[in-house]
This record gives sequence, C-alpha cells and structure tokens, in this order.
Amino acid sequence: MANSVTPRIVVGVDGSPASERALRWAVDYAGLVGGRVQAIAAWEYPAFYGWAGLAVPPPEGFNPEELAGRTLSETVAKVVGDDAGVRITEAVMPGNAAQALLEAARGASLLVVGSRGLGGFSGALLGSVSRHLTEHAPCPVVVVREQQAAPAAA
Repeated sequence: MANSVTPRIVVGVDGSPASERALRWAVDYAGLVGGRVQAIAAWEYPAFYGWAGLAVPPPEGFNPEELAGRTLSETVAKVVGDDAGVRITEAVMPGNAAQALLEAARGASLLVVGSRGLGGFSGALLGSVSRHLTEHAPCPVVVVREQQAAPAAA
C-alpha cells in the first residue's frame, strides 16, 4: 500500500521581496510533489518596548500580531492570486522568525525561506534567520536567493 501522506511545505513570509520569491518557490514545488503549503508569519513586540527593564506600552492601536496576519494574507494574495493550484494555509505565530519557523517545521517535509527578510544587510548571502534555520531545522531547508528560479519539473 502506497504512503498517502501529503507533503507539508512550510514557508516563512514577512512581506519582503525575498519571502515573496520563497512563497512562489514553495507553491511551485508543492504543485510538483502533490504537497500543501503552510505559510507562516512570526510576530513579536519590538525590543525597544522593554529596553533596560522598563516596559513602555506600545502606541495605542499597535498590534504586531494583526499586522503580521495582514502582511501574510496580502503577500499570499499578491504572489498566488485567486488560484494557487495547491492548498495553502496561513498561520501567524508569536516569537522571533527563527523560533516560529523551527516550531512550524516539526514534521514538515521541507522548510522554505528567502535568503534575506526585512532588516537584513543587503550584501549578506544569508540572513541571520535563514542561516539559523539551515543549522537547526528538523527537516530539509531551501533558501531561495534573490533571483532564484522556480523548481524544474521532473
């Protein structure tokens, strides 16, 4: 009897051009292997709100979880449109990006991230998150570079 488990491909999405390319790559790959995509956005309060042990309340109406969710939904809509051709679920997780993606990748077939997300140094080959994930992920990791093409059909 054949194994009927659908491959789960986790992709980190932060709204950056690199994460858009990673999402496109993950969707294309999922289509090739009959998989499904789990798009993840992470959120946390900026560090300056707790600087030196003094908690400063965030500005009224500032909700990083809501902002991450909106960015995730807008990015998925922009990249795949109305018909992705594969099943895509979206999840917003608390914590820094590396922590959230490592947690989401448990039991996944593949983890896909852009080479640099928001806040990365433009000359760096890998960002701190993608580098951390390649060293610690519980599954294979694909790091989509700036101009990396979609996966080739087998």
